[in-house]
Amino acid sequence: MVLIIIKPVLTIRRFFYNPAIPQEYRRNFIHLYIEIAWFGILSGSAINFLNIYAARLGASSFQIGLLGAMPAVVSLLLSIPAGNWLQKRPVGQSVFWTAVLSRLGYFLWIPLPWLFGNQGQIWALTVITLAMGIPMCGLSVGFNALFAASVPVEWRASVVGVRNVVQSLTYIIASLGTGYILYHLRFPVGYQVVFGIGFLSAALSTFHLFFVRPPKETVIAAFPDLKNYPSIEEKNRRHDWHAILRLDIWRTPYRKVLLVLLGFHLAQYLALPLFALYTVNELHLTDANIGIGTSLFYLTVLLGSTQLSRLEHKVGHHKLTGWGVVGMSIYPIAMALSHNAFHYYLLSIVGGFVWALVAGAYANYLLERIPEDDRPSHLAWYNIILNSAVLFGSLAGPFLAGFIGIGMALIAFGTLRLLAGIAILKWG
Repeated sequence: MVLIIIKPVLTIRRFFYNPAIPQEYRRNFIHLYIEIAWFGILSGSAINFLNIYAARLGASSFQIGLLGAMPAVVSLLLSIPAGNWLQKRPVGQSVFWTAVLSRLGYFLWIPLPWLFGNQGQIWALTVITLAMGIPMCGLSVGFNALFAASVPVEWRASVVGVRNVVQSLTYIIASLGTGYILYHLRFPVGYQVVFGIGFLSAALSTFHLFFVRPPKETVIAAFPDLKNYPSIEEKNRRHDWHAILRLDIWRTPYRKVLLVLLGFHLAQYLALPLFALYTVNELHLTDANIGIGTSLFYLTVLLGSTQLSRLEHKVGHHKLTGWGVVGMSIYPIAMALSHNAFHYYLLSIVGGFVWALVAGAYANYLLERIPEDDRPSHLAWYNIILNSAVLFGSLAGPFLAGFIGIGMALIAFGTLRLLAGIAILKWG
């Protein structure tokens, strides 16, 4: 067990102090690592247990699906405007302020048990997540562009791998700690404490985002001023909606990437709302069980992330993404066949390793298919297909499960993940 923890820590130390890192990027890398550490605590506490909290309040499958769908509704409406808005502004400042505004919402989760009954809390959470989705849209589009501009191509796999390791470590600690808190504090006080920890972590994560700054020459390359593109500017002045919406992107090879990732995210989010309901209502797991399971999941994410750079250099971002998505089909199918906490723990171990491959590879796979001089608009279209999948999947998954049962739905959605992985390998 000691070796399992020591190896990732040594990996982190090697990249923190690697003399090969260019001096102009070293500061960015360190802040990106610390930022994701705090985000890991946020994810392992407040975000991870939000659906569980809603399920324990008595939320229906539709309400849990709606909770996940609200930010997607906003992103679908605002992704293109957000991309155009980011194109005209310093991306570092834009990412910071959208993070501040979106993450203030975590604070509003804390007093809900004092203000509303069970159903009132569920709908209040839905409204708050909808409001958080407005600035989060700019954050989602902007962060990918900021990362691309702040991390040179040859270092991206390494930086993503270390970020995944750091996030996994803090996620494990947060999940175990959250399970302990919820076991020892009465409901809903324990959840209020967990939401408070989440808000503090979100604030510290945002603080470190402020210090991630692309070098000037990268800013020029990644975020060109619109005056350098008079043809598009002229079209915009003539209200050419094709130019404003950047429909020309769909006439490039990038459309294949968008379509296969749409299939992947749709298969991913059809199943996602069902996991909390299945663990609470079918497996009857406690919060402590769920905390241990998610900790095991991210322990194997951590271990898988230490091998990410080597695997990406060996097989490439594209193939690693495709085979990772194929492997993701195991999780929903195996969960439908689970009967107790031990099965859940075993499934978490396998699922975590597979997710390490996908989470580490698919962002780099996406970025390598995007022209360096037009990132925000391409990422805005990716954000649209992502949130289309979140919206449809979050609502359709629970709806279909109501007709065929949660178990059969999980098996069907797992099969869709398998087909999505094959599509990425064949056409992506």
